[in-house]
Amino acid sequence: MRVLVDTSVWSLALRRKAIVLTPEVTELRELVAEGRVAMIGAIRQELLSGIRTLREFERLRDHLRAFDDEPQTTADFERAAEWLNACRAKGVQGSNTDFLICAIAERRGIAVLTVDRDFPAFGRVLPLVLHPPR
Repeated sequence: MRVLVDTSVWSLALRRKAIVLTPEVTELRELVAEGRVAMIGAIRQELLSGIRTLREFERLRDHLRAFDDEPQTTADFERAAEWLNACRAKGVQGSNTDFLICAIAERRGIAVLTVDRDFPAFGRVLPLVLHPPR
């Protein structure tokens, strides 16, 4: 099964100043080696945003090109908005991108690997499947 890796895990793995080997980063490395990583454009954009130099940007962009974006449809965006509304009604907050991740993961039947504490809260309201590190 493919796994949609959230920006929070990629960010831990890509930090340059200190290597952070959390269970999630180790899992990301294993998923990459197994060819099981799923990507979406919104996560790619978050990862590439705020990079200080063109050289660093191009280097990361080129590495991320190894991962094709999952297709997105109008239904994904509608489902993301529906779920944002459902969670908000239950007092659970999240970003548009987070709910898009949830919607795409559900439609594609893939789990989400994240360290973002919002996702377990979403899972109490939505049919979200989280991928725990092995």
